[in-house]
Amino acid sequence: MKPTAEAERSTDAVQLKVPILQQSFHWDCGLACSRMVLQYLHPVSEEEFRIAGWNLHLTESIWTIDLAYLMHALGVRHRFCTQTLGVDKGYRNQSFYRKYFDTEEHRVNQLFAKAEASGVLVDKCSVTIQEIQEHLSMGHAAIVLVNAVLLHCDLCSTPVKYCCFLPIGQKCFCRKPDYQGHFIVVCGYNKASGCIFYNNPAYADSVGQARREITP
Repeated sequence: MKPTAEAERSTDAVQLKVPILQQSFHWDCGLACSRMVLQYLHPVSEEEFRIAGWNLHLTESIWTIDLAYLMHALGVRHRFCTQTLGVDKGYRNQSFYRKYFDTEEHRVNQLFAKAEASGVLVDKCSVTIQEIQEHLSMGHAAIVLVNAVLLHCDLCSTPVKYCCFLPIGQKCFCRKPDYQGHFIVVCGYNKASGCIFYNNPAYADSVGQARREITP
């Protein structure tokens, strides 16, 4: 837990000072979010981060369970909440998953199967907004997998990019999909406005301008 000085807090609002880091590729939003949380909670060197990823055989296909193992390998206490213990076969025909689904299904299911023995805490459960707020109020950030197609920002003058989250300067030719998995870091809330603040690794805004909101 971070000390109170590391966040702006009150009974009804929390804003954790989680640094915002931009992803480098279209596939590494989860790794960028992991780096944000590590810089906030448990700083490690780039070499330590790289070696941990290498030892876990991380590729361009990063699942949430991969991030849980990564946090464990780097000594961060955490809890992974998921509605599905293993790969949800319902996503097989989603364009976002189609490329890697068949090759990744066994690997991901094996990670879930050996999680307890490996010391990785996985809970099959849903999480409410109230539980997220309580978690944040204790100084903890949260890495959350969202559907980028539905992601929006009430503070932005232009719509949030949903497609490939490509680095600046690269044009995306994708059509709007039904689902586009994307990791963000939830770092605050305001009960009065009913909003959640988050860092989006697709953007390179400064910390003071990175307060994006998801309306529950």
